[in-house]
Amino acid sequence: MASTSLAESTSLRRLAAEAREWLFEAAAPRWRATLGSEPPLFPERQSICAEREACPHRLFVQARHIFSYCELGRHGWEGPWREMVGANVDFLLARGRRADGFYIHKFEPDGAVHDPRADLYDQAFMLLAFAHAGRALRRPDLFACAEALGDALERTWRLPHGGYYEGEIAACPPYRQNPHMHLLESFIALHVASGASRWREAAEQIAKLCSSRFLDKEAGALLEYFDADLRPLEGDEGRIVEPGHCFEWAWLFEILAEWGAPGAVAASDRLTAFGRRHGLDAGRGVAVNEVRTDGSVRNAHARLWPQTERLKLALARHRRTGDPAESDEAAAAYAGLRKYFDTPSRGVWRDKLGPDNAWLDEPSPGSSLYHITCAFSELIDTAEATEIGVCNRGSTRKPSGRPRLTRAGD
Repeated sequence: MASTSLAESTSLRRLAAEAREWLFEAAAPRWRATLGSEPPLFPERQSICAEREACPHRLFVQARHIFSYCELGRHGWEGPWREMVGANVDFLLARGRRADGFYIHKFEPDGAVHDPRADLYDQAFMLLAFAHAGRALRRPDLFACAEALGDALERTWRLPHGGYYEGEIAACPPYRQNPHMHLLESFIALHVASGASRWREAAEQIAKLCSSRFLDKEAGALLEYFDADLRPLEGDEGRIVEPGHCFEWAWLFEILAEWGAPGAVAASDRLTAFGRRHGLDAGRGVAVNEVRTDGSVRNAHARLWPQTERLKLALARHRRTGDPAESDEAAAAYAGLRKYFDTPSRGVWRDKLGPDNAWLDEPSPGSSLYHITCAFSELIDTAEATEIGVCNRGSTRKPSGRPRLTRAGD
């Protein structure tokens, strides 16, 4: 197993310093929540010139911003992140929680309820927000809120095959792997933050569900759409693979590997191999949106978020293996991601790059700050790990999940 070289360590530290500066000086001030007389909402989206748009605010975007500002605070941003996170999570609890224990879908800009329906994807991100805010703000009441929401999910939406009903917005079937993936992420975060064993058990159940139902055994790819029995849909829809999701699940399996979860490394290796072999466009230097299980490209557009998942995965694998090739892959992923930040106003981003290398003219989505912050947190943490020499020595890392969560709130 190769060790991390001085050149690799220097390169990672340089990229991490650049990422931290962009987060602190450009992104964090642009996307901060309103405090005072207005509802303490984070922006849903902004124009490419950084003008906030008056539009309905999705609950999951607010929850993602809670995650992002907790991470910004952990890394040392000196803005009022505690005040923003505390005010926002209290607002979501007061205005967004339904009588049945689930959380609504959208708010009006003035804080009124716009769409009262409940969706599994939204609930997953509320759980993630409770994990990070509970730890960062030292609020055990938020862990209790997560317990209550977890109870509602088990009581109302749990299905016999081990998955979850997706709620009142998405038609089921088709069922999707995507909300289950974010449940896994949130269960891991809650176990790390609260120590409650139920969340580790829930995470391991979702990982088994992925291995048994969501993965195409022959191709080593992650499928997207399933019937009522969680079998792949017939036809082309049942062959769709999103490389970004291959990378994201592989990153989660890298975390589970730290726990010693059986088969986690093998699952990460297979997903990584498929995603990198078929999902990267060398000409543009980016990960594309969709391919098929045979590797043919189905959608050659490239959204921002798959670039962040590519980066996260390379960094996690670099920490585990110390392989210089993973450091090189991280640098390539970072270079692809940086393209999306070339905007008239610093701190917002492009979202969709076309096959012709032209950008779609559209607002900057606030939902992407979560992806960017998560990737840059991995970069900063990995650079720090290489500096103190803990990469490639798995026994020195706590088997409790992502490094940032083991230190959150300190």
